[in-house]
Amino acid sequence: MGEYEPKIEVHFLDNVPAAKGSTVTLECFALGNPVPEITWRRANGVPFPSKVKMKYSNAVLEIPSFQQDDTGGYECVAENKMGKNTAAGRLAFYAKPQWIQTMKDTALAIEERLYWECRANGKPKPSYTWLRNGQQINVEDGVLTVSVLTLADAAMYQCVAENKHGVIYFAAELMVLASPPDFTGNVLRALLKAKAGTTVTLECKPQAYPIASILWKKGNLPIHTNGTLKLANVSKSDAGSYTCFARNRFGMSSTTGRLLVTDPTRIIQGPVDMEIIVGESIVLPCQVASDPVLDVSFSWAFNGQLITRGDGHFELVAFLPLYVESLSAVAVLIVKGSPTPPDSVTVEEVTDSTAQLAWSPGRDNGSPITNYLIQARTPFTVGWQRVNTVPEMIDGSTLTATVVDLNAWVEYEFRVLAKNSVGVGEPSPVSVKTRTEDAVPDAAPGDVGGGGGSRCELVITWEPVPEELQNGESFGYIIAFRAFGEVSWTHVATSTPGASRYVHRNESIAPFSPFHVKVGTYNSKGQGPFSPVVTIYSAETEPSGMPAGVWARSVSASEIEVNWQALSFTPERVLGYEVVYWEDDTKPETMGKVRVPWNQTSVTVSGLAGNTQYFLTVSAFNTAGTGPFLPAINVTTKKPPPAQPPLNVEWTLIGYQLSLYWEPVVAMESESEVTGYQVRQRHKEVNTLLTANSTAELSLSEDEDDYVIHIQTLSEGGLGPASEPIRIHQLSKLFISNPDKCSTLVTLVDTGNSY
Repeated sequence: MGEYEPKIEVHFLDNVPAAKGSTVTLECFALGNPVPEITWRRANGVPFPSKVKMKYSNAVLEIPSFQQDDTGGYECVAENKMGKNTAAGRLAFYAKPQWIQTMKDTALAIEERLYWECRANGKPKPSYTWLRNGQQINVEDGVLTVSVLTLADAAMYQCVAENKHGVIYFAAELMVLASPPDFTGNVLRALLKAKAGTTVTLECKPQAYPIASILWKKGNLPIHTNGTLKLANVSKSDAGSYTCFARNRFGMSSTTGRLLVTDPTRIIQGPVDMEIIVGESIVLPCQVASDPVLDVSFSWAFNGQLITRGDGHFELVAFLPLYVESLSAVAVLIVKGSPTPPDSVTVEEVTDSTAQLAWSPGRDNGSPITNYLIQARTPFTVGWQRVNTVPEMIDGSTLTATVVDLNAWVEYEFRVLAKNSVGVGEPSPVSVKTRTEDAVPDAAPGDVGGGGGSRCELVITWEPVPEELQNGESFGYIIAFRAFGEVSWTHVATSTPGASRYVHRNESIAPFSPFHVKVGTYNSKGQGPFSPVVTIYSAETEPSGMPAGVWARSVSASEIEVNWQALSFTPERVLGYEVVYWEDDTKPETMGKVRVPWNQTSVTVSGLAGNTQYFLTVSAFNTAGTGPFLPAINVTTKKPPPAQPPLNVEWTLIGYQLSLYWEPVVAMESESEVTGYQVRQRHKEVNTLLTANSTAELSLSEDEDDYVIHIQTLSEGGLGPASEPIRIHQLSKLFISNPDKCSTLVTLVDTGNSY
């Protein structure tokens, strides 16, 4: 088949009805060679709205949500190079009825007028009918009116709207009310208080169907016929009983209230503007003059918010309901406090000893900021320290300062505090950590000294420079020394910052010869200062001589006294003497030593075992060590004292004379013989009495202090253990009623208890 012009085979109807809101589809299929192109257009030339869609190579035109604006003629055009063909049709708009105004359930009083209207839109325009309890009534259009309602008019009503495309219904109930006047819920207040000179409004609003007529009476005198009674500029003559009477054809009712007119209330002392310091307590007065019949109450507000009793920050004197009038007095309370912390502390510039700071101010809290304080912290300080600044006093209007006297090459943190007349505020947030620049050391080591050591050594010591004073990296020490009489110095460097000792060894160094010594510092920036020159001595040699004439004796079971003769001559220095003692060579744990200064030639060795042989030897010593020891001598300690303390102690008090008795102690074979007893009394001071017998007599004082008494054995081995303490209390002296006329004998046996 050859080429031919388009021929439309399927097209839409000439007149197509379309419902409101529906989706309308128009189809147009055409044959032709070549295949024709299909386009659509409206007969009135108006462009298609954006909602219109073309589908299936434009063979289908879809119009969603059809509206009245979419009505009119539509054309389908099929075209190819052989020609074109057109199909046309028309879309007609229609709509079912839809309510735009309806009634609602209504309650009206008998004899009132009813007006109901219902309206609907639709295409074509709908018609209206009305139903009463399902029965049609004669009503024009969509308006139902009843001029005078009766009880028979109460019913369920329906409004019906209809066109050829649909019908809709709406129902509402009409209730017709009939009742006598009723003041329930609207009675007059039994007692109404009003301030003289004000306007009083009394409302009379009974519930009545139909509406009741109103009559007001003051006492028995009619005064008003409206529902609202307004009394302007009331005075005490207006006080009295007021009654509202309401009447309709179903009955009558009334309500009565009493009006009390009071003199105006005045605030005679109210709060005044004040300035206080945070933390203080204040009293704000509020005194009033009022009519005696009124119960005046008080309430307080803080920044517009009522203060309640439950708020622990405020205390209210009274808080009661307020009826007649409301008065208020306002005062401004300014609470001054220390400033809030400054903010944004920055370090703008640093040198090796200064830092330029800037900050922003905080709030002054009611008192102007007078000055600022700056504190600093480093890894070497304990907490925050106040620092020196330029200017020295930073006034409240200054927000920059230079911190001075800082250490070089130290990491600092800074903070700022504001001060006003109240006090110093909290510190600002901490600045970022900032390290000062490095510098040549300006601190020398302290406490330079030395001496000692081994033969041919010169030992030099010093106190290391703290890290915060080293001023830079690669810190170290320069040690300089020279022998007496020499001009040039020998210098040695050590790169250990924590070093505190240097030992110079040379075989040519004579023992205990003097040297001049000084110690300096250096770091990566250069050399720092030296310490003052001091004199020290090289190592000495131990004494070469031995003491002479050593002898020893046992003093007690635990002590040995050792004596010797001092060295008469030795080329070496002697600092003192050392006594070494031991039980025997098989017990090295028993070895001990005692040292005494050079001018002492005897010593008592204590803490020894009783009845034991000890070996002893003596030598001289100095810083180099000990010299040769004398041949050992031996001494045996005395037997230990009896282990048994005095027992069965009895005492008798006659007047102020105390007699003591106890059982004699018998020593064991391995113990020292008892040579006597020591009676030790503790009163205001300690006194000791020695006796060879097992009795003792003591004279007590007449004061009120108590006595404590112990008894111990005496022997060559020393003092034995003490008896149980004997306590003489003032209670014992109470037995002495009158020493001038009679004597009272008290004999008690010590059982270890107190009396």
